Amino acid sequence: MTDLVRGILNVIWLVFGGLWLALGYVLAGIICCALIVTIPFGIASFRIAGYALWPFGRTAIDRGPVGAFSTLGNIIWVLVAGIWIAIGHVVTAIPMFVSIIGIPLGIANLKMIPISLMPLGKVIADSDYYIGGVRR
Repeated sequence: MTDLVRGILNVIWLVFGGLWLALGYVLAGIICCALIVTIPFGIASFRIAGYALWPFGRTAIDRGPVGAFSTLGNIIWVLVAGIWIAIGHVVTAIPMFVSIIGIPLGIANLKMIPISLMPLGKVIADSDYYIGGVRR
């Protein structure tokens, strides 16, 4: 995908849902950081907010096997904020599928649902450097 196409898709994404999704992640991050114990969730939420704001040209990669604390943290995240953000992705994906140009945006929105449900153990990287989860 060329830089021009990525830029166009990112601008369309930003206008038709990316801004609201990123604000949802930022709000969840602020709440998590205010509760002190959940600061790692807040940091992960801020990291994913940037990805939700401008996703094309970047990809989410698993860091590897997560430990027991990350698994427990992801479960808590799903119950506290993840399910609501995942619903936000579905709600914004549906109208994107209506137009032909919106189909890639809807697909990208649906691809972000697993990240919104389990953010711990994920890294956001430039997709030019990672192909199939392997660094070039």
